[in-house]
Amino acid sequence: MKTAVIEALEKFYGKNDAEIRLFYSPGRVNLIGEHTDYNGGYVFPCALDFGTYAAIRKRNDKKVFMASLNFDLKVEVDLDALIYDKSHDWANYPKGVLKVLQDEGYDFSGFEIVFEGNIPNGAGLSSSASIELVTAVAVNEVFNLNIDRIKLVKLCQKAENTFVGVNCGIMDQFAVGMGKKDHAILLKSDTLEYSYVPLKLEGYKILITNTNKRRGLLDSKYNERRSECEKALSYLQRALPIHNLSEVSIEQFEEYKHLIPEEVLVKRARHVITENKRVLDAVKALNDKDLIKFGELMIESHNSLRDDYEVTGKELDTLVEEALKLKGVIGSRMTGAGFGGCTVSIVKEDVVEEFIEVVTHNYTQKIGYRPTVYITGIGEGAGEIKY
Repeated sequence: MKTAVIEALEKFYGKNDAEIRLFYSPGRVNLIGEHTDYNGGYVFPCALDFGTYAAIRKRNDKKVFMASLNFDLKVEVDLDALIYDKSHDWANYPKGVLKVLQDEGYDFSGFEIVFEGNIPNGAGLSSSASIELVTAVAVNEVFNLNIDRIKLVKLCQKAENTFVGVNCGIMDQFAVGMGKKDHAILLKSDTLEYSYVPLKLEGYKILITNTNKRRGLLDSKYNERRSECEKALSYLQRALPIHNLSEVSIEQFEEYKHLIPEEVLVKRARHVITENKRVLDAVKALNDKDLIKFGELMIESHNSLRDDYEVTGKELDTLVEEALKLKGVIGSRMTGAGFGGCTVSIVKEDVVEEFIEVVTHNYTQKIGYRPTVYITGIGEGAGEIKY
């Protein structure tokens, strides 16, 4: 895959003396802390060991040529006329990054870029953040823009919010841009305070299982959940000096939840507030080397997302139920926005083959089509690859 994008760039756009440089950006999975990021809370993602490669070569004009080995569509744009175009499909993500960089006052010429990724599209493993970061890091390095990594992460989030129109939080871009091998990231979403937590899974593997039910953030109920949280917050703010739901302790919530007049809003707030605590409890469990406790918290997280936040659905619930029937599966939960996408499970190494066989069979029997299981490790964040 590394060399395929380089060869494709020369095949699509011809050979010349300009240097071709190679960049990589991972996918990400959130281990626990779901739907807390836009509520100012803690999340606990890690970068995966698969992602997106990009080969890039400078041009002397204002033209940008983009191609992907994953899609037939090739796009040519002018840096002086970057606008969202639905027909440009996947290319709107890198285009958005370029537009945001321009709006921030950064100057760069045109280029050719070819992408190839092995992140399942639409699975909720942040293929969009991966292509944004690989574009941003490549342009930053190739044109010596000297933007620090945290700022680059924020600009990629801004591109997705303002150019593509997905109201995502910061977690995806942060995990992809700041990932560290064999570590997860404890990230406070509103302040971007972060720390790396060692995640050594001796004897266990992380398995990601894709429901293969397609869903996009834009057409899920994601924005509806955000507005429900904002409403719940506004009621609690009548009694509490808070800026977001994640500032509320469980004890405070119990004391003041009567201020929220609608039961559905109580449930949404309860998920966010308890999930925030679960993240901190999960980090403590890892620091105590108590992987079993970590797994139990993952299960509690899924139940809360199912019952209080109502973003799971029969596909995700079936995957978790079937996984937890197996001895050696110590934790399993939906990950991502929900309504399809993936589960993440922690599975004993000697049970991995059984997991794949049994969960695939039982899910297919109940849902009518097959899931896909990925065995993954925890990889590095975005950067240049020397070849």
